[in-house]
Amino acid sequence: MPSDDKQLVIGKITGSYGVKGWVKVHSYTDPQENFLRFEQCSLRRNGGFEPIEFDAGRAHGKGLIAHIPGVDDRTMAETYRGLEVSAPATELPALDSGEFYWSQLEGLRVWCRSPAELGVSEPALLGKVDYLLETGANDVLVIAACEGSIDNRERLIPYLPGDVVTGVDLEAGTIEVSWFLED
Repeated sequence: MPSDDKQLVIGKITGSYGVKGWVKVHSYTDPQENFLRFEQCSLRRNGGFEPIEFDAGRAHGKGLIAHIPGVDDRTMAETYRGLEVSAPATELPALDSGEFYWSQLEGLRVWCRSPAELGVSEPALLGKVDYLLETGANDVLVIAACEGSIDNRERLIPYLPGDVVTGVDLEAGTIEVSWFLED
């Protein structure tokens, strides 16, 4: 579990819902309803964080809807459109061994140990994790070139632990993958 007081984005307000001040929320949590369990939420606005509270919320369609105390009409709710909602990293639940939060993987250097049949014996630095994508089938690491990487290419590598991703070492700041190096 992250041990600092860093704020992590857990969702985004995408618009208003109805005429009584409810907002639509796109949750980045899994499952999405976990968004409603956070107690110390903040909005990122004007370059800083300000506290926000949700006094009600529920799943609706493919997303969530929530109510902010004191926001009781559609016009007020619309002022929250596009704002990110964050929570302290310390509020995140502990994970099982071998599980990681996306924020823990971002910035790690990605080393490739190609399959032996390619004749590559030395690990190659592909770059560092810029961000992750959720595709439905599996998450994808977006690898950006960094100092010392083998080239300047961006790579998309499926995040498949035990198959493609063969190791994650947070202390060393590395991820090892079994991936084919392109010519």
